[in-house]
Amino acid sequence: GGSLGAVDRPPHDIPIALTYDDVSIVPRRSSVRSRRDVSTRTRFTRAVTIEIPLVSANMDTVTTAPMAIAMAKLGGIGVIHRFLRVDEQVEEVTRVKRHTNYVIEQPYTILPDTTIAAAEAEARRRGVTGLVVTDGSRRVLGMLTARDVRAAAPEAAVKEAMTPFDALITARPGVGLDQARALLTGNRIEKLPLVDDDGRLAGLITLKDLDAVRELPLASRDERGRLRVGGAIGVRGGFMARAEALLRADCDVLVLDIAHGHSDQAIAAVREIKDAFPTSQVVAGNVATAAGFRDLVDAGADAVKVGIGPGFACSTRVVAGVGIPQLSALLDCAPAARATGVPMIADGGIRRPGDVAKAIGAGASTVMVGSLFAGRDESPGDVVKRHGQTYKVYRGMASRSAAAARLAIEGRDDALDQYVPEGEEMEFPLRGPVADVVGELVGGLRSGMSYVDASTIEQMWERCRFVRQTESGRRESHPGSPREDPG
Repeated sequence: GGSLGAVDRPPHDIPIALTYDDVSIVPRRSSVRSRRDVSTRTRFTRAVTIEIPLVSANMDTVTTAPMAIAMAKLGGIGVIHRFLRVDEQVEEVTRVKRHTNYVIEQPYTILPDTTIAAAEAEARRRGVTGLVVTDGSRRVLGMLTARDVRAAAPEAAVKEAMTPFDALITARPGVGLDQARALLTGNRIEKLPLVDDDGRLAGLITLKDLDAVRELPLASRDERGRLRVGGAIGVRGGFMARAEALLRADCDVLVLDIAHGHSDQAIAAVREIKDAFPTSQVVAGNVATAAGFRDLVDAGADAVKVGIGPGFACSTRVVAGVGIPQLSALLDCAPAARATGVPMIADGGIRRPGDVAKAIGAGASTVMVGSLFAGRDESPGDVVKRHGQTYKVYRGMASRSAAAARLAIEGRDDALDQYVPEGEEMEFPLRGPVADVVGELVGGLRSGMSYVDASTIEQMWERCRFVRQTESGRRESHPGSPREDPG
């Protein structure tokens, strides 16, 4: 009885701990007619709600802007890793926040005397197809579109090639989205500058963004229509400056990235961040016991990651001998999550869709995924070719190469000599867009919920029951698995 991490447990009283493959969910009479009737809406943190309970891990071979954009469009969220300079990580967050908006409040601009070649390079760097031309006081002079650039000589000035202000279709700040769409479609234009009474640029609405609102109804968006994104921070090496820079870039969630979250250092870091930025949303962890969960909540955490050692590329349990099989860790922390109202994130150990259903059934609000999202079109990572097959590198964040990158960012290269790696580096074949695997994971969760008569995540917590299964039972679960010949 009691918590797995209880210090008053007699040393000889060793509980059994289980992981996903050790159990199966018990079916029950269900009134759910179709898995389409199931809602997977959930909380990532106290204040951030998402439509599917999937988070791409803050690993440097999993999540940069392309993955975070894809995850947010699908209804989840991605966490930009911290193995970057602060300005580089901020740029990744900015790419996500600017990808789609109701209104772009700070459109990219160009001065009229800039050359076409320089303007084209700036547009390419910013990842946009057009720039608003303004003077030094941000008064709108015109618009430089891709069509304007193609028709001009590289050495020409922007003012010679732009569409001038008097030929532009503009609107006032505060224009309704339906009215904006009518102006865009009625005039066959793609961008609508918003201009105030003094002629200054006040924003930009694009047809692409308005279409995205219709086409992506489940997308994770903030109150201004921008995609949501998280950013990872450490607990030393200027982590407060990194946190401040990310928040200034409108990063939605700060995710504390430390292997042992139930430590004085992690607890102090959470308190310091929340004291300095009380309205920020902070995810803390990783822990594996109810005591760890509660201590981080008491420090101010808005969500807690649970998982010590279950990751595909993690070797903490082998190297350090420390960790708790993931299902038992979740079951241990679930009462603390319910009592405090703070969401629990199941981090690591997801190998197949049924694992997501089991993690949610055990009390998690969301599931953080690493290896299944690696090797995808949107994931970063070095690309290598072997025997005609293309692979992407995937590594645990406690691997030696990842540690070298982290220590270099922190200016502590000499510390690598004392580092004992607790992660592995491997190669995955390119596996297509992340939407494919997200569809499988969410579909499996919906099916699992329908089997236990759960229409919501909260009902899944209440109604899910597990049975332990033997190794023979586990083998029986897998299609085509070999069995003893009864004859």
